[in-house]
This record gives sequence, C-alpha cells and structure tokens, in this order.
Amino acid sequence: MATNIPTYGINKFNRSSQPEIHYQVEVFDANRAFQVEYPHRHHGFYEILYLKAGTGNHVIDFKSYEIKPHSIFFLSPGQVHTLDLSDDISGYIFLFTSEFYLLNKQNKNRLLEFPFFFHLQEETPPLYLEASSGIEKADYLFRQACEALLLEDREDKEESLAAILDLILLYCKQAYPVNMAVKNTNRRSMLVKRFKQLIEENYHLNFAVRDYAEKLAVTPNHLTETVRELTGRTSNDMIHERTIIEAKKLLRYTELSVSQVAYELHFKDPSYFARFFKKHAGLSPDQFRKA
Repeated sequence: MATNIPTYGINKFNRSSQPEIHYQVEVFDANRAFQVEYPHRHHGFYEILYLKAGTGNHVIDFKSYEIKPHSIFFLSPGQVHTLDLSDDISGYIFLFTSEFYLLNKQNKNRLLEFPFFFHLQEETPPLYLEASSGIEKADYLFRQACEALLLEDREDKEESLAAILDLILLYCKQAYPVNMAVKNTNRRSMLVKRFKQLIEENYHLNFAVRDYAEKLAVTPNHLTETVRELTGRTSNDMIHERTIIEAKKLLRYTELSVSQVAYELHFKDPSYFARFFKKHAGLSPDQFRKA
C-alpha cells in the first residue's frame, strides 16, 4: 500500500514537444503507452473518457459503474478512480484544464453548467449512448478532436480543439439523462454549484459553513437555506460527506496513521477526528481500514 494516493497533473500525459500542456486528446486502448498506477487522482484538469468497445468496471470515489460499449465517463479534479478494462477496450480520452476551456470565453462560470462536472448529486454517473445517431455524432466529434491535435499551427490547433471540446460538452449535456441533470440555471442554483466547487477545492482544509459563506459573499444562513431548498440537504451534510470520502480514500489507499490522516485533513485533534469519522461512517477509522 502506498503512503499517498498517486496524483497526476495533465503533463503526465504530455506527448507533445511543449514543456507544459493544457489539453490532450488521443485514442484510448490496450496499447496506450502511459504507465499510471490505480487508484489515482487528477490534479487541475478534467477528463472525458469515451469507450466505444470493450467492457469492465470503473470505480469513481467508491461508486462502481459498469463499462459497456459507447460509455462516456466524466472526471473532475480531485476524484479518485480505478479502471478494470477488458483487452478489447477502445475509445478516446480528452483531457483539459479549466484555463484552456475558459480561454476567450466571457462567461467564466461556463463549466458550472455541465451537470456531470458540477452536479448537485454526489455521484458521477456515466452517459450510456444507445441511439445510433448519438453514437455516430460522438465518434465524429472525437475523431475530429484527434485530427485537430495534428495541426501544425498552434493557434489554429487550440482554437479548433476548444471549439470541438465545446461541441462535445454541449452534446453530452443534451444527451445526459434528465433525472441526473439539475436544470436550474438561476442564481440560487449557481450558488449551490459554486458551493460544491469550493468544497472540492478546499475539502482538505476542514472549512466550516461560515468559511464557505464568506468566500461566496453570502450569510451562512442564506447558504444553508438555499442548499436545503435545492438539494434537501444541509450545508454541513455536504461538507462532512466530502471530508468522509477523502478520509476513506486515505485510510483505504495509503499507510498514513489515523493521526496523520486527521492532520492531513486539518483536524487539530486526532481523537475528535476519530469521533467525527465514526459518527458519519458508522465505524471507527481503524475498523474501516480493517474492513
């Protein structure tokens, strides 16, 4: 067992001559050369994984999803995932940073509009394509992205890839099942999505509701009431659940002691962390690790 969950930045997947990249798109199959450990997490970039053929299992933050032909998976920064793939797996993978996607876009909250990246639910269900027209469209868009990557002019390449990425995301948003997507686009819904984004960025700092409310320029009561109205949950529930998920990852995938996990998550008192974990997980940290 590793002392830490491997964390990869987008440059781990850099095939270009550039010293730093903000995007990468390529064929994904059994011959893919990158050597990565599973489970691992991504730092600072998003992933769209379109699997045209093959079967297997994809575990994202302890949730297991079936891999079958024409599956599209979405990963946000910080999520831990494991892939178990059949030998005949094939498809495409598109990696990108928020800086790349938002380049030249006036709406800097645009990424928040995609339910598979910033959803109010706690799961990240894949998109399973069934209609032949939808499959053909996805195939075409990802092929176009791979071809655009071969353009020699860097400015043309980035403009083309950004446009194709937008089309891919918009297509996935339209095809995503309605019961999984929260379609509210008003200010209250945006507040909750922004709150969830901040939790993903700061979960390791053990922030309280008042800390998030301050960052969002609202009162703690307003934040809590809005979250409860739109999700049926409290702000503390969402904060605590994300903390527990991270604690489980560290206990499951690393050799850090319980005290080290507590300090990693900015709990000043390991005994308080142990009580907190048992209250929300139903087991003590040691019991969870043994189980």
